[in-house]
Amino acid sequence: MDLVKRALLLGAVALLPAARGQEPYRRPPDEVVRLVEAPLPPRGLLDPTGKVLLLVEREGLPPIKDLARPMLRLAGLRIDARRPAPHGPRRYTGLRFLRVDDRREVPVTGLPDDADLDLPLWAPDGARVAFTLAREDGVELWVADAATGKARALTGPVVMAAGRAPVQWLSSSRLLCRLVPADRGPAPARPEVPAGPVTRETSGKAAPARTYQDLLQDEHDMALFEHLLTCQLAAFDLAGGRVDLGPPALYTLVEPSPDGRLLLVGRTERPFSTLVPWGAFPERVEVRSAKDGALVREVARVPLREDVPIEGVEQGPRRFGWQETAPDVLTWVEALDGGDPKKAAPHRDRVMLWPAPFEGEAQELLRLEHRFSGLSWLERGEGEAARALVSEYDRDRRWSRTWLVALDGVGLAGAPRKVWDRSIRDRYGHPGAPLTRTTPDGREVVRVHEGALLLSGRGSTPAGDRPFLDRLDLATLEATRLWRCAEDCYEDVVDLLAPDASRVLTVRETPTSPPNYGVRAGGERAALTAFADPQPSLRGVKKELVTYARPDGVPLSGTLYTPAGWTPAQGRLPLLVWAYPQEFNDPATAGQVSGSPLRFTRLWGASHLFLVTQGWAVLDGAAMPVVGDPETVNDTFVEQIVAAAKAAIDHVAGLGVADPARVAVGGHSYGAFMTANLLAHCDLFRAGLARSGAYNRTLTPFGFQGERRTLWEARDTYARLSPFTWADRIKAPLLLVHGEVDPNPGTFPLQSERLFHAIQGHGGAARLVLLPHEGHGYQARESVLHVLAETIDWFDRHVKAPR
Repeated sequence: MDLVKRALLLGAVALLPAARGQEPYRRPPDEVVRLVEAPLPPRGLLDPTGKVLLLVEREGLPPIKDLARPMLRLAGLRIDARRPAPHGPRRYTGLRFLRVDDRREVPVTGLPDDADLDLPLWAPDGARVAFTLAREDGVELWVADAATGKARALTGPVVMAAGRAPVQWLSSSRLLCRLVPADRGPAPARPEVPAGPVTRETSGKAAPARTYQDLLQDEHDMALFEHLLTCQLAAFDLAGGRVDLGPPALYTLVEPSPDGRLLLVGRTERPFSTLVPWGAFPERVEVRSAKDGALVREVARVPLREDVPIEGVEQGPRRFGWQETAPDVLTWVEALDGGDPKKAAPHRDRVMLWPAPFEGEAQELLRLEHRFSGLSWLERGEGEAARALVSEYDRDRRWSRTWLVALDGVGLAGAPRKVWDRSIRDRYGHPGAPLTRTTPDGREVVRVHEGALLLSGRGSTPAGDRPFLDRLDLATLEATRLWRCAEDCYEDVVDLLAPDASRVLTVRETPTSPPNYGVRAGGERAALTAFADPQPSLRGVKKELVTYARPDGVPLSGTLYTPAGWTPAQGRLPLLVWAYPQEFNDPATAGQVSGSPLRFTRLWGASHLFLVTQGWAVLDGAAMPVVGDPETVNDTFVEQIVAAAKAAIDHVAGLGVADPARVAVGGHSYGAFMTANLLAHCDLFRAGLARSGAYNRTLTPFGFQGERRTLWEARDTYARLSPFTWADRIKAPLLLVHGEVDPNPGTFPLQSERLFHAIQGHGGAARLVLLPHEGHGYQARESVLHVLAETIDWFDRHVKAPR
């Protein structure tokens, strides 16, 4: 059986349950359809020199036939059965270059009319971009010149785009690409007669695992995975000249050294696993020549990682890379606690360096008290010592620390200096993120100008976000504010156009004007783009930040939307409360405001905010904090979300906006889990919408979301938090929506099916909508319009009309 037939058969089997009650796709009101079909603005990518902005045209909602292409599901991957590429609709459709200085546009020519592009990559010198272009039966490598706009193919349909990133720049004139091996034969056929049963046996070692999907099932899957993902590394010059680098293999990591002489590669090896996805398979890590692929040094052999503790890391070396500011120094991280976060240890990780020619033992740079979470190398001037920012994360406190380290060779030059020490939930105190740049040799480093870093941040405040740009002096570690967004708009830093931040590329928006790029210099801003309002009929919609509190004093907030032209004199509105719970250690951070009421209102996809066009008020992002010790916080999950929901309804009703007798609740994923729990444990809502959720926590027994305990460590909590357990108490009508091929760990479509059957069995009111070919989110035009039609109809029937 060929791959296409096999994929079609698997798809047909997956769709059998839905076929019993299948209905034609539906459409919401015409006004909603027009809004859904509004075009998307292009995405901007600034070149490394800051002279040209690439505008990438984006596909709107694709037709369902694009998602219905045959698909293979192997080792956590979803592969198009007809070409070596990820399964899914096309993402980008066209390109144009925009010169920053004079705003002159250069359209890209030479692309096919139905171009299906991946996101382009700028060359380090900013002269051109590289990208892949998918054909019906293969993927090609292309380049486009920024000066002329001329695009051309460097290869035929031979690129291996499934699995890892297919292309990267080795230099401004040389590309590294993954190719389908020239001698690859036909895919292995599944035997018509099985050789025997599929068997599995424990090893005696604990191997807790999340509920991953799309895993390998048998030996045929393993052979097919090996056949489809094996690729040949090759270097191409701009004239199309090709040099193969090393043997074909299941390459994971491929990273050129800063001096361009070497390649750090990782190759997957057998034995494969039926318990974990590709990223946890055994791996051989090597250094090879970037000239011809010859082996220089074996670095490590990483074993199969089936026994990694939940929220832990593997033993031995991990997180391999290069020191970005040295010619050829390897870096990696090693666990000092066996990778187990529950094991007491004075230090959890250490950072290692190993310079070429990779002889003797690697050198320990520093030890970290908590788990390693990041390493960024600072821009290095002539004669300067190498410096880096190293971050660690304390899971018990949800706390992050960042250190500034200076190197003397491959060791420390003095003690590390603490730069930041903060709660990861503290939005108001977030210092911002260091801006980076791409060097002429293609390395990404943290910008340093006159002894300082430049930090860009969201600038969260009790009144909403106000982005900023700061200068952090590396000598004193004190920050100075260079710029902050005005109070009447939302404007954010994209990147610097001058090293001293005297010219900055920003994107600016207001509630009535869409996001547009501009250049800020000398206190003034000059517009660079003028994208039009794609949904002008929404400009009358009112949006405001509202704040209130739970009875226990925890501050809460949300963004309240009301229909265009509505006034309190017209009467109270039905209200939808849309939320997503989040865990916090303390009330102070739980109550911090996120988002901004000054952002442009743009409705997209199956957004719940479309209800505003149908006479509803919507409290979006209603805070649902769950506060407590990370180990036991879920013991009071239900009580806390019920209290937060009641506080939200009381406040919006107190404003004269909502009718408290006509309130619905909804959420996606963990928000759907919240929705079902609220309907099971309170009578505040007339109906609910739960999309792509998990409702029986015994099916996610080794932890979920922020829950660290296993089912066997917290049986009562798992049972109490499972809406399935309380299905007999769900009396308010519940609309359950799920993609039939949801790949998200834990949210199997079975979760929605079983909750529906449980509610049905107890005489409750529920409707189950299973969307063909859709995953955790919904992409196809037909699917999105159907979900909106179902949502509007469900809430109109069960909530909107007064009792």
